[in-house]
Amino acid sequence: MASESSAAARDGHRGHFGMRRQARRAAAPAVAAAAVAALLAACGSAGGSAGQAGTANAGHQATASHGAVVSVRNLAGIGTVFVDGSGKTLYSPQQEAHGKIMCTGSCLSFWFPVRVAPGAVLSAPSGATGVLGKIHRADDGVTQLTYNGKPLYTFRLDQAPGQARGNNFTDRFGGTSFTWHAITTSGAQAGAGGSGSSGGYSYQGGSSGY
Repeated sequence: MASESSAAARDGHRGHFGMRRQARRAAAPAVAAAAVAALLAACGSAGGSAGQAGTANAGHQATASHGAVVSVRNLAGIGTVFVDGSGKTLYSPQQEAHGKIMCTGSCLSFWFPVRVAPGAVLSAPSGATGVLGKIHRADDGVTQLTYNGKPLYTFRLDQAPGQARGNNFTDRFGGTSFTWHAITTSGAQAGAGGSGSSGGYSYQGGSSGY
């Protein structure tokens, strides 16, 4: 009888151990599946964020690649003028008022054409009463931004946003004299009340007369 009880106990212990082992075996795939699902969810979330960021960056790049970024800024003594994406004041010379490009060669060492993509769709900032446009520079192949037909430039001697050293500036390049003015949102050239220098200003490496 004792032998039978002992055998039954052993059988019961084996049965209980086998059930626990089977339960562990059954639980293992479930735990693994849950871990895989969590990992996939995490990856999917990260991938979604990366995808959205990539789309946002692509959109930003696409916007940045279309045309020049132009805004307006109020300068004391001058008025509300156009500035480029870096805040640099935009100018145009009286000699190019009718859209004929005359600033070429050494002139481009100090006056930099505001470039725009040939196929860009342009829109003037709020408050501007004129029209932004484009002109093709035959000498260097650059497509330049215009406002009411006037080609726009930035000035080498403007070192920071808010400066307008080129307003009312006169200089001479290749036998042609230029008088430069900051361009206001009305399309008019800023008057003599600005902070620009006269033609007597000395350029680095040369004078205003070369």
